Amino acid sequence: MLTLPLLKVAIDNNPAQEYECQGNLNLYDSPDLRSLATQAMPGRQLKILALPFDEAGQVNGTVIQVRLCEDDYPGWIAVEDLDLLEAAEAAYEPLFLPEAETRARMSQVIAFTYSAMNQPNRYLWGGTVGPNYDCSGLMQTAFASVGIWIPRDAYQQEGFAQRIALQELEPGDLVFFGTPDRATHVGLYIGESCYLHSSGRDQGRNGIGIDTLAETEDRISRTYSQQLRGAGRILSSYQSTLSIGNLL
Repeated sequence: MLTLPLLKVAIDNNPAQEYECQGNLNLYDSPDLRSLATQAMPGRQLKILALPFDEAGQVNGTVIQVRLCEDDYPGWIAVEDLDLLEAAEAAYEPLFLPEAETRARMSQVIAFTYSAMNQPNRYLWGGTVGPNYDCSGLMQTAFASVGIWIPRDAYQQEGFAQRIALQELEPGDLVFFGTPDRATHVGLYIGESCYLHSSGRDQGRNGIGIDTLAETEDRISRTYSQQLRGAGRILSSYQSTLSIGNLL
């Protein structure tokens, strides 16, 4: 079992070592571990950014700072979750696909979201491993299911995707919603002016459902249409920028 002292020795010997998740792992947005930021499914890899030290300089504490390899997403994990990690046999390498092959996988991405919708689910802030997702977590996991990694959050996904006009939308494209300053919500376009997304309680369905970009009297579709920012197309897999210089 991986422990803090063993982890400290491993990092001292090889600061570039990556660790592979052996189970579903929760990552939080701060060291107090109160708010879920994202989740990592088995097989994902991460690097250790910082270990907890006490006043005497000894490794001791309840949280570890990490960064996921596939999307560079940072967070904190609980020390007791170290038993979900093992040293990875090799460094993570992103999949390089021609643009045409990336687009050819969109039907499978859409199929994944339909399958997720057909399971009992609810909206979960930070959810990425199912059955409960947030909006961008569902998008990231759907694309990852076919080997294509996209950034974690809606505004990051908007920045990564190739901007397209709404008139150019094709099944598998992303549609973005939010304020004039930032994307706060994302859905997957499935054709016929419809998109599939995981929405929350306040203005959505508290789970995965289908809504439309067309003018309608439906409350949820109308609410999101008023926040529509634009659309984007995924043409490649995200390339990690992790480097040894980020480590201890």
